[in-house]
Amino acid sequence: MSFTGPSMASGGKTARRAFDFGKTYVVRPKGKHQATVVWLHGLGDNGSSWSQLLEALPLPNIKWICPTAPTRPVTLFGGFPSTAWFDVEELSEDAPDDLEGLDAAATHVANLLSTEPADIKIGIGGFSMGSATALYSGTCFSVGKYANGNPFTANLSAVVGLSGWLPCAKTLGKQLEGADGAADRAASLPTLLCHGKADDVVSHKYGEKSSRVLTSLGFKDVTFKSYNSLGHYTIPQEMDEVCAWLSSKLGLDTSSSSK
Repeated sequence: MSFTGPSMASGGKTARRAFDFGKTYVVRPKGKHQATVVWLHGLGDNGSSWSQLLEALPLPNIKWICPTAPTRPVTLFGGFPSTAWFDVEELSEDAPDDLEGLDAAATHVANLLSTEPADIKIGIGGFSMGSATALYSGTCFSVGKYANGNPFTANLSAVVGLSGWLPCAKTLGKQLEGADGAADRAASLPTLLCHGKADDVVSHKYGEKSSRVLTSLGFKDVTFKSYNSLGHYTIPQEMDEVCAWLSSKLGLDTSSSSK
C-alpha cells in the first residue's frame, strides 16, 4: 500500500527513546491572524505536502503549522524506518498504544503552539496517523495531562481528524473520571471526524467507533462525516466541510483580509 501524498498513519515500546522531529513548515495567514492550527501528516509523509494543500484553502485568518514526524523503525513495516508520530503494529484502534511515542508527539505539538498569542484560537488536525495524534492531543487536553503525568498546556478550541482512529479508547473513560475539570473540557471541545467508506487502510468502522466512544464519554460537540466512495485520501468536498466547520467553531471572520 502507498502512504504518500496528503495521506497516512502509527502504536508501543517501553524503553525510553530519543525523538528527532523533522522540518516544520509554516503557512502564514493571508488576512488577520485569528487562529493557529497544527496539522499532522500521515505515516511516511512529511509536513510539506499538507502545507501546500492547506495554503490553498479559503481560510485567510488561519496560520498553519505543519511539522514532520521523526524517522523511526515502524513495526508495521517490519522495522523499516519511516516518518511516524508513534510506532504502530497495525492501522487501527485495536493496535497496542505506543504511549511514549504518542506523548512525545503531543508534547511536540503543544510546544509548537506555546508561543502563540493569548488571543489566538488554537486547533490541532491531521490525517490518518496524524488524525490519531490530533485526537490523542484532544484527549490529553480534556484529561489535563499526558499519559506520563505531565500537564498538557495548550488550550485547544478545535480538533479535526481525517481517516484516523482514537488511541487509548479503552482507557479514556477511566482517565476522564479521575481528572478535575475533565468533564467540562471534554464537553466543550469541538471535534470533527471525517472518514471514507471505501478506506482500505484505516477502516471506516474505526472512525465511526471513535466518534461513538468520544460521544459516550461526554464529548458533546462531536461531528462525524462519512463519504461513500472516499478511500484513504482527501477530496475537495471533505476539505470544504473542514473549512466551513473550522470557520464556525473558531469564529473566523471569513470576510476579513486585512492584517
